[in-house]
Amino acid sequence: MMTTRIGPMAASIDYADALSKSILFFEGQRSGKIPSTQRITWRKDSGLQDGSDIGMDLVGGYYDAGDNVKFSFPMAFTVATLAWSVIEFGQLMGSEQQNALEAIRWGTDYLLKATSVPNVVVGVVGDPNADHNCWERPEDMDTARTTYVVNKTSPGSEVSAEIAAALAASSIAFHGSDANYSKLLLDRAKQVFDFADQFQGSYNSSISQGACPFYCDFSGYVDELLWGAAWLLKATNDVYYWNYLQRNLKHLETRDIDGNPFEGAGINEFGWDSKTAGINVLISQRVMKDPNSANPFVLNADEFVCSILPDSPTVKSVSYSPGGLIFKDGGSNLQHATALSFLLIVYARYMTDAKKVVRCGDFVAQPDKLIEVAKGQTDYILGKNPLGMSYMVGYGQKFPQKIHHRGSTIPSIVAHPKFLGCHGGDLYFKSQKPDINQLTGAVIGGPAKDDSFENSRFNVPQSEPTTYMNSPFVGVLAYFKASV
Repeated sequence: MMTTRIGPMAASIDYADALSKSILFFEGQRSGKIPSTQRITWRKDSGLQDGSDIGMDLVGGYYDAGDNVKFSFPMAFTVATLAWSVIEFGQLMGSEQQNALEAIRWGTDYLLKATSVPNVVVGVVGDPNADHNCWERPEDMDTARTTYVVNKTSPGSEVSAEIAAALAASSIAFHGSDANYSKLLLDRAKQVFDFADQFQGSYNSSISQGACPFYCDFSGYVDELLWGAAWLLKATNDVYYWNYLQRNLKHLETRDIDGNPFEGAGINEFGWDSKTAGINVLISQRVMKDPNSANPFVLNADEFVCSILPDSPTVKSVSYSPGGLIFKDGGSNLQHATALSFLLIVYARYMTDAKKVVRCGDFVAQPDKLIEVAKGQTDYILGKNPLGMSYMVGYGQKFPQKIHHRGSTIPSIVAHPKFLGCHGGDLYFKSQKPDINQLTGAVIGGPAKDDSFENSRFNVPQSEPTTYMNSPFVGVLAYFKASV
């Protein structure tokens, strides 16, 4: 265990470098036919027969983490938050805005394929149980590429509505640069949302063996329906979606799939499972400037902010490590630090525009207080922490060298053309040597609650990267690149 306490890194934070690398990471997660413009060159073609078991072309998309499965639920959340990053901060990205749009398009091209048959949505490609029992390169994978779908008789409202949100958000991101593609995305978003809403049910039941326990939906699917409606409202300004949101806000779940009270379904959650805080922040922009409106979306967003700020006297939805890192229960903790920081910055900007403050009991939070907390999280991730460790691979002088990621640990097919089967990569996984291939830009799960970090592939919660840890961080880094 790396537990020695040392001072923060002396080097200043280079947000522009971190931004470039955070976007580059997505190229390392690509599935499908790798283009000639690929910059992470140790990745090659994979999954070229995906969808053939059901007669669909499902080539493309992203692997969610260190495995070789394509889970549409977190993939769509990744695309939605990447698109939101571009919508809010694209003008601050400089030349990286085009790279961010290409990262979004790699996801949306796949999501269009996954929704190409009316009233059918592809939830997963790849047998997750078989895949997780192997340690092999995506280029070699020989486990079953089973396709799991939801439809009218076996619905999956959360995965369908999440895809609708991603397509609607992306339609806004592409509106200025590719109007035809933007329209295609928006038309499909409407279609998929209508399917998700008309045929309600959880994909937990419909494709349980493909979804659970990997990305089982614990918070219910109403938040995804409202999340989809919120993005369709922003993309269309259609009063239908506004009425839908107002009518259904009270139905957001506060119980888990077994009917028990579930803290993770509260208004202070935002991630691949629960979208509630994101919904409230997103919609608040629309109503915040009305001085006569005690709008529930704004009130809920204010409560979310109060639950995060260290100086707030109200009940917290997070804890903080001794070094200042946000923590929530569960693995891959940096997903919370990146996503919540993104919402704080976005809300602070909305507050500034509306000349608003947040009142947390006797404590009054100006927009700059929200920015300060988000900056503390960002700087911690990039190395200003007790270990002086950057938790973004390839950024800074000291970063994780043994991450839980198949492609990173096994020689590329260029260096080792011979086929490596299911257990062909085991010796590389067990090796104490650094990763053979650097997954530049990957944000990993991060340290423990005491700020310690075990640099080990075996420690999955700490050492595995995920697309949805990086996607909101793109927007965060773009903001600080331009403002610091």
